[in-house]
Amino acid sequence: FGKWVGVEISSENKKQLWIPPGFAHGFLALSETAEFSYKTTDYWNAEAEQCIIWNDSFLKIQWPRIEVDPIVNHKDSLGMCWSESLKFN
Repeated sequence: FGKWVGVEISSENKKQLWIPPGFAHGFLALSETAEFSYKTTDYWNAEAEQCIIWNDSFLKIQWPRIEVDPIVNHKDSLGMCWSESLKFN
């Protein structure tokens, strides 16, 4: 709780990652293009969705190979801090 794990997934290493229901998750593409597929245990519920900002100062995620500001989509750029998250307080 309040910790992170990082795993590099690629077509070469053929790794997959299982994320339990209710766990936050995010990813960083390390190439110019990436294809990312989800397999879920239930339907998406927009009302239950929350977004934690990618560079949260409490979680201190050590993203690999970030030498310039990453391109972050609009929804993710509006993410809240871990401490502000209603679900995780």
